[in-house]
Amino acid sequence: MHSASDPYSPGAGRTSYELAGRNALMNDFDLLISRVAAGRTDRGIVLHGLHGVGKTVLLNEFRRRAENTGFLVVSLEGRDAEGGPKAIRAKLARGLLQAGRKANSRGNTAALAAALGTIASFAAGLQVSGIDVGVGARNGRGDSGAFAVDLEETVEDTAVALAERKSALIFVVDELQSLDAGLISALLAVQHQAGQRDWPFYLIAAGLPNLPQVLNQSQRYAEGLFTYRSVGALDREDSAAALAIPAQEQGVTYDPAAMDLLLNAAGGYPYFLQEYGSAAWESAPHKRITADDAKIAVEIGRAQLDQGFFPMRWRRATKAEREFLRLMAIDGAGGSSTATLAARAGKKMTSMTMTRGSLIRKGIIYAPELGQVSFTVPGMADYVRRVSG
Repeated sequence: MHSASDPYSPGAGRTSYELAGRNALMNDFDLLISRVAAGRTDRGIVLHGLHGVGKTVLLNEFRRRAENTGFLVVSLEGRDAEGGPKAIRAKLARGLLQAGRKANSRGNTAALAAALGTIASFAAGLQVSGIDVGVGARNGRGDSGAFAVDLEETVEDTAVALAERKSALIFVVDELQSLDAGLISALLAVQHQAGQRDWPFYLIAAGLPNLPQVLNQSQRYAEGLFTYRSVGALDREDSAAALAIPAQEQGVTYDPAAMDLLLNAAGGYPYFLQEYGSAAWESAPHKRITADDAKIAVEIGRAQLDQGFFPMRWRRATKAEREFLRLMAIDGAGGSSTATLAARAGKKMTSMTMTRGSLIRKGIIYAPELGQVSFTVPGMADYVRRVSG
């Protein structure tokens, strides 16, 4: 079939045609929108799960719905933190300036003018310029030089102004656990104040399975600030829908045997479903995808994953880190005890601490609990065994 009509979207964060199995999560965000429209406040939302389960896609959909509703949205990504704390704070300031320009274009009020002045002061304090919000910097708000204090004042003034319009300020943050500890703490403090003082401000974030633990370690009250949702693999019915519905829109169907082969290969992970679905589309000569087409698609899809999805993590690992990953791969997807890994390596656990910490910072592994490590990517253990064999 023609590549131009391929309805699947393999790739990190790309929105698929059919967001199967995620209605409950969409309803969480739609409820937040409804509460804001009614002049009521709610909690932020935190999604947590492995890479490849569609968290970024969900955040993008939340962002789209928020912007369509007229909310002001500022976006950050954990990978932005690689430039250091100064760079990520500067990006936050630019996002606020850009959001402020949009708000100003919809009509000004005294409260909004004051808020824009606070945003300008906040940005100036972070040495960010070049984006005119139509109002000069405001003295005495957002300009203390203490980042956490200035962020809180900026959010307060902006959210209070937006409340007059039954609107809200949303920070959408992907891979939240990758931000520096100071910024995480400041964001949590602002969300805490927003909840206590009924500001329409919401942190909508996603990260690895241990993100709730990271937030609670930053601020003990974090567990009450958010609606936490674990995002995992899709069940078989929703996985089938993710493949079948986009195809049906173009008159394409799957033989049951073909569907079974693709579902077994994908394991319910949305990223993999898109990869295998696209490979099946490219492999099938006719509008009925057969088991033979699916067998070819599994081989092509796995080769694509082995060329892009997995290697992007493997290449970031040093020689010592790769050896650590090889030791983990012996245990498969279930995770490993750090004591067991040390015994396999014939080393003391303390000698492996730096390697473990570096792999966690790179987002290749995470610590689900004390003394345990797991891969952040489904199928990574199998890949490591393949490249090490």
